[in-house]
Amino acid sequence: MANFLKNIFESDKGELNRAGRLADEVINLESTYRALTDEELRAKTDEFKQRYQNGETLDDLMVEAFAVVREGAYRVLGLLPYKVQIQGAYVLHQGDIAEMRTGEGKTLTATMPVYLNALTGRGVHVVTVNDYLATRDSQEMGELYRFLGMSVGLNLNSLSPAQKREAYLADITYSTNNELGFDYLRDNMVVYEHQMVQRPLHYAVVDEVDSILIDEARTPLIISGQAEKSTALYNRADYFVKGLREDEDYTIDISSKTIALTDEGTDKAERIFRLENLYDIENAQLVHHIEQALRANYIMIRDIDYVVDEGEVKIVDGFTGRIMEGRRYSDGLHQAIEAKEEVAIEDESKTLATITFQNYFRMYEKLSGMTGTAKTEEEEFREIYNMRVVQVPTNRPVQRIDSPDLLYPNLRSKFHAVAQEIKERHAKGQPVLVGTVAVETSEYLSRLLTQEGIPHEVLNAKNHFKEAEIVISAGQRGAVTIATNMAGRGTDIKLGAGVPELGGLCVIGTERHESRRIDNQLRGRSGRQGDPGFSQFYLSLEDDLMRRFGSDRIRQVWERLNMEDEELEDMAIQSRMLSRQVESAQRRVEGNNYDTRKSVLEYDEVMREQREVIYGQRLEVIQTEEPLTPYIKNMIDRTIERQVDTATEGDKDHWNLEGLLEFAHNALVHPDTMSLADLQGKNIKELKNYLKMTAHRLFDEKTETLTEHQLAEFQKVIILRVVDSKWTDHIDTMDHLRQGIGLRAYAQTNPLTEYQTEGYERFQEMIAEIEYDVTRFVMKAHIHQNVEREQVNKA
Repeated sequence: MANFLKNIFESDKGELNRAGRLADEVINLESTYRALTDEELRAKTDEFKQRYQNGETLDDLMVEAFAVVREGAYRVLGLLPYKVQIQGAYVLHQGDIAEMRTGEGKTLTATMPVYLNALTGRGVHVVTVNDYLATRDSQEMGELYRFLGMSVGLNLNSLSPAQKREAYLADITYSTNNELGFDYLRDNMVVYEHQMVQRPLHYAVVDEVDSILIDEARTPLIISGQAEKSTALYNRADYFVKGLREDEDYTIDISSKTIALTDEGTDKAERIFRLENLYDIENAQLVHHIEQALRANYIMIRDIDYVVDEGEVKIVDGFTGRIMEGRRYSDGLHQAIEAKEEVAIEDESKTLATITFQNYFRMYEKLSGMTGTAKTEEEEFREIYNMRVVQVPTNRPVQRIDSPDLLYPNLRSKFHAVAQEIKERHAKGQPVLVGTVAVETSEYLSRLLTQEGIPHEVLNAKNHFKEAEIVISAGQRGAVTIATNMAGRGTDIKLGAGVPELGGLCVIGTERHESRRIDNQLRGRSGRQGDPGFSQFYLSLEDDLMRRFGSDRIRQVWERLNMEDEELEDMAIQSRMLSRQVESAQRRVEGNNYDTRKSVLEYDEVMREQREVIYGQRLEVIQTEEPLTPYIKNMIDRTIERQVDTATEGDKDHWNLEGLLEFAHNALVHPDTMSLADLQGKNIKELKNYLKMTAHRLFDEKTETLTEHQLAEFQKVIILRVVDSKWTDHIDTMDHLRQGIGLRAYAQTNPLTEYQTEGYERFQEMIAEIEYDVTRFVMKAHIHQNVEREQVNKA
């Protein structure tokens, strides 16, 4: 292990040394480029593009290109990148992660590798966590790129396909991760090539890379369509579980967040729903609804996991505290919560297309990212994305004081202490930023501060549209801001006049997050660019993290104190030992979360291979101008071979020629044109040849009156309709397989291996079904000459 860490450290050091030498070369060109006129500087872009076309590599152009951007930034933005920013730019160009502290100018750092890679003409994507940051950065940095002769696009959800296409055709495109992923999925559902908006994925710089590639990696992107299902069962299941008692009728495991009926609960269900056995196979749907109703009522907590806004249940992102607009829990859980909250229950949806962020971003030829906090997840970045994390030094030494955690016996005493601390610091004018884990916590603390008469701003999932505006002013004298975890992430907090003399921004954490990174991000809001600052976390034994993973040793410390309860109430323990215990709990949770994400990826790997096959072949169908007759005839031949092989299993006396004839009547020929006598007396090879020749002859007769364009269009319509319909059914099938596969572990088999094997078999079955349906449609359909393609699965 020591050698492994030493290797990482030395590779970081070597990388930084190389980056440092490059940065010195760039800085040495400053006087040369300062002497150029604006037109001469701008002309460098065309010169670099020409040199790239003539065979020079981007590495050959790197020093000069970085120097041009540096000079451009000085002229347009009034900013001259520091040496450490050039070092960060080098790391990004290498396809790695630059870990740079808050306030070190990551946005400006990215301009150098973005410009350099855009010289290829193949497009560069700058990925941010929300529309506000994408819009802001595309406007501010866009001035620099346009000055240097590059085009800049902004890809927002509100744009039409034509506007999106234009945004993607720009040299540099700003977008959120969600929009990129959804555009990719939608592009693979269109029926004409001109409806696609994205180009092949070339190079991406991901801002707040840990948030996008790690925190959001457990939630796949899903495009859904309507599925017909009744809502009555949700209400009945909800009514039933609301009458149950904990421990008697159901049990909850807090650490794994699982819930199940006891035997008594099962008996109750059987009495109320009038069943002999709840777990009979015909009651599977009811069991599923009861399980989701239990989760909705006793595990999913309002204002923590979701909020109810204008009669709608909206998911709250546990990492950012933001509402995840348009997202819904799958598998009926969202409907169960709607029944619980007595709002309108929306129809269940069917998954039409899905992809994980891990698999989407791994499709880029080169991927890089930047953040203030990634080192704790280096193993994951290395294993899943093949990216190293390189810590770039700060421009000035960090002056912030990070005080050890304070531990209180309960929530009431902890929040009382937090309110008093805020009151004292506010009285002397020092700005305070308070980080909370949940919406509920921020509102509780807000009420305490109101009682104390302390003016403050609350920033949570319910009003995040004011986010940047509130966060920008959080460093002003006397400001008190309560914010959920990463609210305003990416927005700099600059200190107001006189604030450095008061100790800078004071950051208070009201609870440790599951991930050390999120805590480090909160801390990092203070002490930017060498400013003074202070951070302190307040914990209690009743915090979620402490209840689920806290050490018994901490509890024993309280018991050994042996004081009266009243004295204990407002007392706190502060020690480095405590902070280490908490970090150890966090490491355990991070390990669990990493395992979850890795599992999601391993299972999605099966779907990734299948998705690439289907999407690749689908694109070929859309792009080809020629008729697809050879492909269709091959499909017909393979379908016939499968049917003949099935009908002729065993010895000749047991061949099922009646079944084979039925197939031919259903899928190939008019019933009057073929009889059993035509099939009798032939061996297997002769049967196959006879059916193939008959099918090919009929197919040629049907299509001889069509022009090439009409024939191609007819064939495309059939193939796209069948493929899209079967593919969405297959996604559903794989989803159900995935949910049930865990039970295989009881049979001493590896669920993942079983999923891979069965997933492959189901895929082969889907291909056979596609070929059968295409055969039946082309052989049986009446051909209209004005046939139009249409999207089968409207999202």
